[in-house]
Amino acid sequence: MNGITDEQVASYVQTNIGSFHEKRLEALNRLELNKLLRRKNPYLFRSKNLVIAADLIKSLLDAHLSSQEETLFGDFLEGLAIYVAQTVHAGMKSSATGIDLEFLKDGARYIVSIKSGPNWGNSSQVNKMKTDFSTASRVIRQGNVGTNIIAVNGCCYGRDTSPDKGEYFKYCGQLFWELISNDAEFYTRIVEPLGHDSKVRNNAFNENYGAVVNRLSLEFAENFCAETGAIDWNRLVAFSSAKGRAPRLKSIP
Repeated sequence: MNGITDEQVASYVQTNIGSFHEKRLEALNRLELNKLLRRKNPYLFRSKNLVIAADLIKSLLDAHLSSQEETLFGDFLEGLAIYVAQTVHAGMKSSATGIDLEFLKDGARYIVSIKSGPNWGNSSQVNKMKTDFSTASRVIRQGNVGTNIIAVNGCCYGRDTSPDKGEYFKYCGQLFWELISNDAEFYTRIVEPLGHDSKVRNNAFNENYGAVVNRLSLEFAENFCAETGAIDWNRLVAFSSAKGRAPRLKSIP
């Protein structure tokens, strides 16, 4: 039975984790106030009684970054999963629409759609995945009618206590990493390598984070604070929600 060593995992992570941190930093530095305000619900932040501009900006920014980082790190984990399957099963990144990975195991052809966690989509998105599984299976069987095809929604973390969905299997967390690595404990083996250079990289991120908070806070105060210094919530809500084109914000020299 093929396997993958801790050294191979560490090497992959060290080579590729930098891309996650770089994209995370790039996204932070190019963030603009008008885009940040339009993407978040002003009523929610008003209900939290935020009265200091910097606190409001931090709340908006943290909510935005949390969603964005989940996507960026999901891309990294997808790449790691494909690498593991390539190493253990000679798997490959799929060219089929909606399918991320294909590999052979125990005489079956696995087609896998990889997601970060178990709660990744609504019913329409799940139905789209099932359609993609059906289309990919039909194309594969055109070349080999007798192929045993197993469709899997693989989730990099979390649980699903009923993995057999009828048309496909949903393997989450430990079950997913075991499927592609042949190792029931593999899901814990990837934890340590992920911390590679994390302190240095996060220190650099935090320095930029502080500068961005300061920059956006100054711009916010110029555009959405009254002469008294208080946040003008009517003006803020109008910017994000009033009919017609949103006004241009005043920039800080």
